[in-house]
Amino acid sequence: MASDTSAVHPVDEKLPLWRLGAYGFQHILAFYSAAVIVPILVAGALHLPQETLIHLIDADLFTCGIASLLQSVGFGPVGVRLPLLQGVTFTAVGPMIAIGSAVGGGTPGLLSIYGSVIVAGIVSLLIAPYFAKLVRFFPPVVTGSIILVIGLALLPVAANDIVSGHGPGMVQDQVPLRSLCYGLGTLASILVVQRLFRGFISTIAVLIGLCIGTLAAWLMGDAHFGGVASAPLVSITQPFFFGTPVFHVVPILSMVIVMIITMVETIGNVYATGEIVGKTITREDIARTLRADGIATLLGGIFNSFPYTCFAENVGLVRMTGVKSRWVVASAAVIMMMLGCLPKLGAIVAAVPLPVLGGAALAMFATVAVVGVQTLTRVDFNRQSNVIIVGTSIGLGMLATAQPHISDTFPMWAQIVFGSGITLGALSAIFLHLLFNVRRTLAVDPEAEIVVADLPDERILMGLPVEP
Repeated sequence: MASDTSAVHPVDEKLPLWRLGAYGFQHILAFYSAAVIVPILVAGALHLPQETLIHLIDADLFTCGIASLLQSVGFGPVGVRLPLLQGVTFTAVGPMIAIGSAVGGGTPGLLSIYGSVIVAGIVSLLIAPYFAKLVRFFPPVVTGSIILVIGLALLPVAANDIVSGHGPGMVQDQVPLRSLCYGLGTLASILVVQRLFRGFISTIAVLIGLCIGTLAAWLMGDAHFGGVASAPLVSITQPFFFGTPVFHVVPILSMVIVMIITMVETIGNVYATGEIVGKTITREDIARTLRADGIATLLGGIFNSFPYTCFAENVGLVRMTGVKSRWVVASAAVIMMMLGCLPKLGAIVAAVPLPVLGGAALAMFATVAVVGVQTLTRVDFNRQSNVIIVGTSIGLGMLATAQPHISDTFPMWAQIVFGSGITLGALSAIFLHLLFNVRRTLAVDPEAEIVVADLPDERILMGLPVEP
């Protein structure tokens, strides 16, 4: 009997519609708080009125949906076609606030931001195939370090939500016991469901845990759905809603730098997802991913939103549930677009208390770190250089994560790097690999073909030519 060569990879599996809806909604709940925090931070810093903030959130969700469809479904050479959800990058928060504040905040500040975002999106799209060539400098010692730093750097965000903080770097002097109970109770609910059930129920453990936590908070009077009644029924996201974008050289250069750094983080997330779903990531996959990011960022500037990147939060959810289909993310994208057009639905999701979201996020972010550990198991730690690369990258990443205000002592261009533990850790891993491994290889054999993506570190360090 002939073997079946047409078996569908789990990434391309098309699930029943009702399962796609449940899995997609689970992604939305895991993603929502991180998705809306950037518009909230920018609106607060630029002193924008409440109605403007509401429009920014709606526009953000709508554009997130478009960006996620580009990445998960793809078209032509755009989109990696993996279960990757897109959201606004946190790396852009500081520079965007600086750009908007430089012109006095308010609507003029937004127009200056959107001008820089549009150009940065175009630049990202154009340089994507060239940037993808750097994939040969991302062996497991680099990708594993980046993925591990991403997971570890996100854990304080989950902890901050559990204690009802309201932004990156917030520290609570007194932790509310009730908030702690909601967070740990949600985490416990997820673990119980995963332990007692199998099949479909086990794969929606996060969704069930979030529902249980929200119900408990509502019964205790800490979850409020009053905003559902006051929210408008329909809200259509209009291009250039606030007016014609303004283009200035300095803001554009700042945003281009943000996007270049974001590309490094994106590559880490793509490799993490490839590890989880069992797909080898190629140079062309990276180029497709970065093209989608560039187009999504361009659309963000047009539809009154911000720069986009892959969200590590949802990478962790794919690892936890074992559901690898990219069509789940596509269904989440459609739901997000609906949320952006139907504010009442968005108000229901927004009613989930922060401590409840933090409890679920704690488990998901930790699984991202575990993927990094899995990747690092392929690294030869008998080589002292690899120990230095991983250890220093984690150390610097945790420095910027634990003490986020160290970036305040640097000029604005440097704050982009030192203001994010993920960015600092990722750049450290790349630079140290070039310094300790690749440079040593070139010194041994300058004519050796350096292709390091899938090779043991022993062979790289020996400077042996790469066999086809």
